[in-house]
Amino acid sequence: MMIHGELKNIKKSVLESLEGLYELAVPAGQLVTREIAELMLSVTAELQREVAVYINRQGKVLQVSVGDDATVDLPEIRQRKSENRLSGVRCVHTHPSSDTRLSAPDLSSLRSMRFDVMAAIGMKDGRIYGSMAFLSGELTESGGYVVHGTKELPIGDLNRYNLMQLVTAINKEMGRNQLKETEKRQERAILAGVDYNASAGGWSIEDSLTELKGLAETAGAQVAGKVIQRKAKPDNAFFLGRGKVDEIGMLAQNVEADLLIVDDEISPSQQRNLEMSTGLRVVDRTALILDIFAQRARSAAGKLQVELAQLRYNLPRLGGQGLVLSRQGGGIGTRGPGETKLEMDRRRIHGRIHDLEERIAKLKNQRQLHRAQRKNSRIPTAALVGYTNAGKSTLLNALAAGDEVLAEDKLFATLDPTTRLVELDEKQELLLTDTVGFIQKLPHTLVSAFQATLEETVEADLLLHVVDASDANYELQIKAVMEVLQEIGAQDKPSVFVFNKADKLPESEQDNEYVAARMLQGRDGVVISAKDEQGLKMLREKIKGFFNQGQVTLTLCIPYDQGALVTELHNLGKVEAIDYDEQGTLLTVKMPVSDAESFQKYVR
Repeated sequence: MMIHGELKNIKKSVLESLEGLYELAVPAGQLVTREIAELMLSVTAELQREVAVYINRQGKVLQVSVGDDATVDLPEIRQRKSENRLSGVRCVHTHPSSDTRLSAPDLSSLRSMRFDVMAAIGMKDGRIYGSMAFLSGELTESGGYVVHGTKELPIGDLNRYNLMQLVTAINKEMGRNQLKETEKRQERAILAGVDYNASAGGWSIEDSLTELKGLAETAGAQVAGKVIQRKAKPDNAFFLGRGKVDEIGMLAQNVEADLLIVDDEISPSQQRNLEMSTGLRVVDRTALILDIFAQRARSAAGKLQVELAQLRYNLPRLGGQGLVLSRQGGGIGTRGPGETKLEMDRRRIHGRIHDLEERIAKLKNQRQLHRAQRKNSRIPTAALVGYTNAGKSTLLNALAAGDEVLAEDKLFATLDPTTRLVELDEKQELLLTDTVGFIQKLPHTLVSAFQATLEETVEADLLLHVVDASDANYELQIKAVMEVLQEIGAQDKPSVFVFNKADKLPESEQDNEYVAARMLQGRDGVVISAKDEQGLKMLREKIKGFFNQGQVTLTLCIPYDQGALVTELHNLGKVEAIDYDEQGTLLTVKMPVSDAESFQKYVR
């Protein structure tokens, strides 16, 4: 029989003793026999580690696990068939400290795995004591099950409870109070943030958590509470202070949360410490954003890039992921193209990353060919950039004819870039690309993985920086977008600021020149409503003005065997001077910025 868990440095004789548990049976209706309890506690005393057993209703020991001094890995139950019934298995485990009060992780496992009973046992003054908890079958206001339990009692008193009668009554109550479908699908989350020096680049912790709430809801979670801590710097072990961690554990029980979302990227050790102390599955802001991207990815290219970002993020966390996945069975932070690969060993993970990088490099080459073809068409290009949910897709639909792109009032509704032809007037056209939105604290793994997609921004002739004018933090959002543009090397691209969602401004501020001037602050731009198509004429004129007046003077050397280019340059722009040398014809030409890149290799 197999012993699960942390088996390193355990003597063979001890493992053989634990294997002997599988040969022992428990009378029907009884919690655990004294013989099993004594054997478990003797191993705990020797190893100073928790020991847990799974026992079914027939009294058969199904699994034996060994943990550390504070926790034990509880493998997933495979025999539970109904969401509205108990699992048919009880968990009995030891506490090395002899304190048999059930911890937050114990109660969280009771809820998530629907144990018939969760019990902890310990030895005090030579006597075995224990306590147990169980789901009552009654529903709380939030839709979860109420937990009842006993105080610490001698093992003999605990065994006087008739578990068969108890389980029958609970299942009957559960049948009357079936969980709502929406409650079954949604994870209940607690949001946590630390307000420390330079933590959010000017964002208040309250605004940052409001944004995190939007991200959590976009990912499919129901936010059940939030915790804010103000301190000089994050705690090295837990990110939050120990007192706040205890507070979160208590809050989780009160609101029946099963997920903790931290508003920063935390280290693997901080994640594991928080999980062990709160009993909740823990994801940070980075994992949350990656989860949303995984849900949004539709194209093959998008899925490749999301998987690469997920694997790079998860690689240092693989040591702790097994416990999370086995106890909680997936959820936010574990979805996406890479989820089935999280248990691969590091060598295979590195190999998969290398494979993805090669495939994305090929994708990058394909995109470069497409961009070269567009350049050859002489049609100028522009890219929509901006904070997520600023209205970029709505603006693309308003400017371009043809099939509409998906435009939703959601964070990261657009993931894959979409290019449409825009007619600025009867004679002038523009290729306009809608790109993925940015956000504060955008994960570097995501920016790196999406380089092939973000190059659409780098290669565009003009950026249309779309800003949500109705958001009180629009200046901070602009700053966050500029930081990402700098990271990808597009910070110096010519830009027009498009302050969108003017229809959401107070009536007194709509069509107000003073308000528009205050927003623009000297920046080249316009104030519009893409939804109501207000101000689009002015925007078109801005774009036309850039491409018509945006001229550059170049000195070019055209080889004599490419004389056709000289004729093309005369047709394209104003030739201000001509000369000749041994390498070719020298021309000083003034031409539109949109055409200049095609002749970069001839620049002197």
